[in-house]
Amino acid sequence: MEYNFRFPKDLYADVRIEESESLWLGMENGELKNDGESAEIGAMVRVFDGNLWYTATTNSLEEIQGQLDALAQMATPNPKIADERIVKEFEVHQEERFLYSGENDLRKVSRAKWKEIMDGYVEKCADPEDPDVSFWFCGVSGRHLIKRFYSSKGAKIAWDRQQCNLNFFYGFTVNGVTNYGGKGYTTMTVPELLGHEAEILEKKAQYLDYAKNAVDITPGDYECVLAPFVTAMFTHESFGHKSEADFMLNDKTLREEWVMGKKVGSEKVSICDMGDLPNHGYVPYDDEGTKAGKIYLMKDGILTGRLHDANSASIMGEAKTGNARAQDYHFQPIVRMTNTYMEAGKDNPEDMIAGVKDGIYVVDVNNGTGNSTFVMNPSLCYRIRDGKICEPVRVHMITGSVFQTLFDIEGVGTDFELFDTYNCGKMGQGVNVSAGGPSIHVKRLAFN
Repeated sequence: MEYNFRFPKDLYADVRIEESESLWLGMENGELKNDGESAEIGAMVRVFDGNLWYTATTNSLEEIQGQLDALAQMATPNPKIADERIVKEFEVHQEERFLYSGENDLRKVSRAKWKEIMDGYVEKCADPEDPDVSFWFCGVSGRHLIKRFYSSKGAKIAWDRQQCNLNFFYGFTVNGVTNYGGKGYTTMTVPELLGHEAEILEKKAQYLDYAKNAVDITPGDYECVLAPFVTAMFTHESFGHKSEADFMLNDKTLREEWVMGKKVGSEKVSICDMGDLPNHGYVPYDDEGTKAGKIYLMKDGILTGRLHDANSASIMGEAKTGNARAQDYHFQPIVRMTNTYMEAGKDNPEDMIAGVKDGIYVVDVNNGTGNSTFVMNPSLCYRIRDGKICEPVRVHMITGSVFQTLFDIEGVGTDFELFDTYNCGKMGQGVNVSAGGPSIHVKRLAFN
């Protein structure tokens, strides 16, 4: 669909249009609990006169031109608007980039097929006679989104993204205490959701064994190996957020800590953000029309980049990175991660474990937060004794200093994985992101 807007003279203006279609199904203990679908179209309209932004949202595309005109009436005409600092940063691209057409378009998959996928997993992964399972849930869902961006500078961009989700989780009640565990998948196409039964049942057995046999950790500092999913969480929470430049604009201390060219970690560590990678954090163009690409935030332990929108880039005198993102058309874009990951290293993961005499192997984690000090809440941990993975241990919290931990990384594995199940919250907005990394060997972290 083509739109031609009459943009106001002597003002900057842009229009962001979003069209989405979603479907979801969920079954809990044999009973259908979730069953719905939705379709939404909406737009944010913005006008800037050099001093103030004027914004409006609408669910009627026929109202967009009227809103542009009304906002322009509120603004003060500025013949030199093109010379304004932030306006000069806005890029002009004209491209259509649609990845999901034909058989790849989840909108072409019938509701009956979605239910067939869910029912197939229920048949193979849910046993109503299993005495160890007190609860199970299976859910599938999908969302297709088309984004369009137009600006008074001449930008005309359209692109699509989609995600397909499968979740299977169990509850295990042991000695009156219920523990939960399972497996979730986010893929870009429906066929990729198929064939994960063995992985789900393997994860079920792992969590059941943990529920039955885990012993409480003796609090203290331990040498450890983090599995790829845990490295991904650490990378996202502890380094990715610190790389979002809008945090630094009013924080002199943070700017002094994070000076370009400074050594901030082990030379084995390189961390990237890559918006045009077609994963969960796929953003080929951000919500200001800036083209995305790959940026090294850390290269061989040296701070080399930051994540920017047009405002932070212009203030700090650094290049834009295509990281201005909004949750949806109701929100203004802010600096956000996309696909953020620690690159693979050269160390064998098995050798890293074999080199630990007394430590902890962290396999899975529920959530985490990070700033100068980070916290992760693990869900699967095992004791390492003389280089062997031994009994499961119950750990409530892992903490450490971001700066110290980056230097304490002694091994970076070859087993890189990128995980597409993340949703990241910041300033009241949630966006899809991917996070990734390999196994890493860390000299010391605090376990409680």
